[in-house]
Amino acid sequence: MNNAASDSSLRPRRSVLYMPAANERALEKAKDIAADAIIFDLEDAVAPDAKELARDQAVAAATSGDYGNRELTIRCNGLDTPWGADDVAAAGAAGPSAVVIPKVGSVDYLNDISARLEAAGAPASTAIWAMVETPTAILDVRAIAAHPRVAVLIMGTNDLAKELRAPLLPGRHALVPHLTTSLVAAREAGKVIIDGVYNDVKNAEGFQAEATQGFELGFDGKTLIHPSQVEPTNTTWAPSDDDVDYARRVIEAFTEAEADGRGVVTVDGRMIENLHVDNARRTLAVADAIAQL
Repeated sequence: MNNAASDSSLRPRRSVLYMPAANERALEKAKDIAADAIIFDLEDAVAPDAKELARDQAVAAATSGDYGNRELTIRCNGLDTPWGADDVAAAGAAGPSAVVIPKVGSVDYLNDISARLEAAGAPASTAIWAMVETPTAILDVRAIAAHPRVAVLIMGTNDLAKELRAPLLPGRHALVPHLTTSLVAAREAGKVIIDGVYNDVKNAEGFQAEATQGFELGFDGKTLIHPSQVEPTNTTWAPSDDDVDYARRVIEAFTEAEADGRGVVTVDGRMIENLHVDNARRTLAVADAIAQL
């Protein structure tokens, strides 16, 4: 089985924007939106009578070369729908960075998707981004995250809240245990995990609060439903100038201490250990990766 998940986890996936693939104008607009990744959506954002058009346009967009360094993915319909099998086959043949698969509930389902991608001629680099949005997925998330073709987990918070019969309230207290369970599974497997969408496009303050919560929980980025959410998301998940400066000083101080044979290192009055140096190196690596976009 292909191991498409070997892609570096340092690749920026701060802002992951859903774009309805049936909307040609939206696809054109996406070329100039500074999202790290785009999901050309064939599922929820597309009416049944537009599914085939959306599929054709998503494939054309993903293979066009018109989206710069953005990571391009295609969200397929589930295999239990009339369109799912054809979506996976078309997406596999197109060879985007990933196919986004909704309502993943088992490793067997992922194996089926992976086999269909291989049959369609998908390159090994085409990963699966698995959506975690059902109670079954939460209970099986450790195995889902460990699947060799899964590179990214995406929290489907709207569907998960519906399945749990829980309202989506500020602070998302009903979902936090399931968000953190999924995050722990992703980290154990060395995979990326993206937070769910925020629905009230006009509530910038509410969006920022939820984005900050997702960042503080440890997510790698957030899925978005409107271009206005891209800039605040990118800012939230990017190391600040102060973060970068501190990281450099931590590494310099630790390197000097090692050279001098000193066992105790402090920066700004804080004790520095190996784990702080590792964090500092990651901060600089993330900043560099963002700059390369």
